[in-house]
Amino acid sequence: MRKYIYIYKSELMSTFQYVINILFRLINFILFIFIFMNLWNYIYDNPNELINGYSKTQMIWYVIITEIIWGAIEGRKYCRKIVDDVRGGNIAYMINKPYSYIGYAVSGHLGETTIRIIISMVVGFTMGIIFLKSFPALTAPAVIIVFISGILAVLINLLLITFIGLISFIIEDSNPIFWLYSKMILVLGVLFPIEYFPGILAKIMRYSPIYVTCYGPAKLFVDFSYMSSAEILLSQIIYLGIAWGMCYLIYKKGVKKLNVTGG
Repeated sequence: MRKYIYIYKSELMSTFQYVINILFRLINFILFIFIFMNLWNYIYDNPNELINGYSKTQMIWYVIITEIIWGAIEGRKYCRKIVDDVRGGNIAYMINKPYSYIGYAVSGHLGETTIRIIISMVVGFTMGIIFLKSFPALTAPAVIIVFISGILAVLINLLLITFIGLISFIIEDSNPIFWLYSKMILVLGVLFPIEYFPGILAKIMRYSPIYVTCYGPAKLFVDFSYMSSAEILLSQIIYLGIAWGMCYLIYKKGVKKLNVTGG
């Protein structure tokens, strides 16, 4: 574990040198939130109106939280790096290192992601408070639970993207698969809560990555309940184990393939 903490800290410190670049990239984040603020202002004629159980304020905060979690990860960049490691053979040099490639990749990118999430939170919360003039009423225990749920969501996302990248062991280039995954998360998870979808689709989505990577933390943030938090956290822990297992199995298969072919 110390090795991965060291990798995380190294990437964290390295990312501090590029904070200006991160700030410039936030322009897309600000435009995204601004556009959807206006969209929901248009959809909700009455601010107190409820649509599928959500008020206008809750919907805007929902989009802010999901975009912070999903946008700050920069999954396309991360997936491309793993694909390049597999296709370029760099991963072969890490097989005999005293750490797992999966742990190395996840902890390293998590170091970069931490800075982006913190900056995105500051900007997103500031925009929400300025335009909505309100903030969800969360108790101290609720804040802690939402924070833990957010961390689990980021870890699950990174592991799933790692798995997609490692599929390059089998099909050579898995970037198109990530494109499909990212669009699914964006359309079905970031923009709308599960309650906005038809009954059958909503039930399916509760077992999909959308529930644990986007919907869960955002739902707890805008409409916290201890019953929902127990269900969401349990689902995230199970999904975390499944995602890690998937990464381990495909990596093990890829390493075996490299050993057979001589790298």
